[in-house]
Amino acid sequence: MNYEFNSMFQKIINTFKRNPRKLFLIDAFGAVLSAFSLGVILVQFESYFGVPLEKLYFLAAVACVFAMYSFSCYFRFPTNWRPFLKLIVISNLIYSIITLGLVIYLYEELMPLGLIYFLLELIILIILVRVELKVAFVHRNRIGF
Repeated sequence: MNYEFNSMFQKIINTFKRNPRKLFLIDAFGAVLSAFSLGVILVQFESYFGVPLEKLYFLAAVACVFAMYSFSCYFRFPTNWRPFLKLIVISNLIYSIITLGLVIYLYEELMPLGLIYFLLELIILIILVRVELKVAFVHRNRIGF
């Protein structure tokens, strides 16, 4: 089972190594999905998730900024794309830390659905950052990793 996961993960890494531009698109769509989930769905069902509206809107706004940046990188795809990927990795890590801090801060208020949502989002972000780092690692001399 572990071999199958590692093999599948390596195939994903190799796909993005061959075409790193796709990684910007995946990141952008993930940010759009987060923004929509936080700013529309969770807002509508605030009482089922236990997260105050201002926190949801803040996280949704940050996700919108990330989406715009990632879409910009995808469409413009600069020749020297590595620093742009580095910024996305750092941004995703900071967003993950903020989200984890929010979960800890709001733990007593969070409903089970809220906890599940944020834990799933963190898991997906960690996987995405790992892929981004693996792609960037191949080019570590050029981006400082």
